[in-house]
Amino acid sequence: MEMQFFKVKTVEETFALIQENITKVGEVSVCALEEALHCILAEPVSADENVPAFDRSTVDGYAVVAKDTYGSSESMPGFLTVSGEVKMGEAAKKPLSRGEAIYVPTGGMIPPGSDSVLMIEHCEEISGLLNTYKQIAPGENVIRAGEDIKAGEILLEAGTKLRPQEIGALASLGISKVSVYRPIKAAYLSTGDEIVPYDSERLEVGQIRDINYLTVSGLAREWGVEVIYGGITSDDYEIFASKARELYEQADILILSGGSSVGAKDYTTEVIQSLGDPGVFVHGISIKPGKPTILAVAEGKPVIGLPGHPASAMIIFRLFGEKIIKKLQGEQSQPKPERIFARITKNIASSPGRSDYIRVRLFMKEGEWWAEPIIGKSGLITTLVKSDGIVEISSEKEGISQGDYVPVLATN
Repeated sequence: MEMQFFKVKTVEETFALIQENITKVGEVSVCALEEALHCILAEPVSADENVPAFDRSTVDGYAVVAKDTYGSSESMPGFLTVSGEVKMGEAAKKPLSRGEAIYVPTGGMIPPGSDSVLMIEHCEEISGLLNTYKQIAPGENVIRAGEDIKAGEILLEAGTKLRPQEIGALASLGISKVSVYRPIKAAYLSTGDEIVPYDSERLEVGQIRDINYLTVSGLAREWGVEVIYGGITSDDYEIFASKARELYEQADILILSGGSSVGAKDYTTEVIQSLGDPGVFVHGISIKPGKPTILAVAEGKPVIGLPGHPASAMIIFRLFGEKIIKKLQGEQSQPKPERIFARITKNIASSPGRSDYIRVRLFMKEGEWWAEPIIGKSGLITTLVKSDGIVEISSEKEGISQGDYVPVLATN
């Protein structure tokens, strides 16, 4: 069947066609947790225990009953009897009675009967008597058993990319192995009689160094893809087709750079069609730079024909190549930009003279990025897992207001 090419698609149509035509590789392997960074989970992970396993302190201080501190201030301190201490790594067996305080280190177990911890900065022990200079609320400076991760809940869904924070959350459960989709392998081939190796010391008239290989393969490697370099092929159909077929057989995705226009010697479309059905589904995108872009599927494997211009090739590959690779890898999460300005969803107070860093979840709404603060105690690892980025409130500010544009450093 004769196909009509170069019917330009919009960016939105191209994204929809990628979603429709690309499927994940799907092969699963068991991977040691320490080697699973940037891998994609093939099945959900449930918690079989609480994290933390016991009520623990988030500060160095004294376990107390919060009511016993009510009314305490610098000018009018309260008084409690120090009845012992909890050592790190030991169980807190002695119960706390009203009017008493027990010293607890950061991360230490909270003794039975206490409901909060008074920071060491806000009190003073003198000969077994604790002067309390601040009143605190029940639950203050304490993480309860299961507050971070509850036994029985799904911690991570299938399709989750394992960042350092997910690795840490899995480690907190004692998980040492995970089922992941196997890494994707890409093959890269540059085309054109004018292209020469990037390390060529001297250029003849009309020659161009092959920098696209380094930029495009560099992006692919950032996304966890192994890249096979096929070198440079000339504008000869038989040679081009033979080399493309050889690389196609070795990889999960084939990337061609340098031939995607309608020039007399551009055989890219024919070569891609020769690799298998259904073939090209995008030939030209309404975008600048990068209009002469080809996307195809040959017997289940994606093939990308990038423009030869370095800037165009890199932009197109970051925009559409990443979508294709994420789909191949089985990743379900939406790729987030590395650094953006987003609108904050709520007011956040801050103290002048101190820089605050707030974890946020990024989401798109009406064409804009929004940042939703992840509220939780600093000791909870799940606040890291749920976050996509960090917002800085600089030291000269007293906070930020709902709807303000804030800089976000993405952590995906």
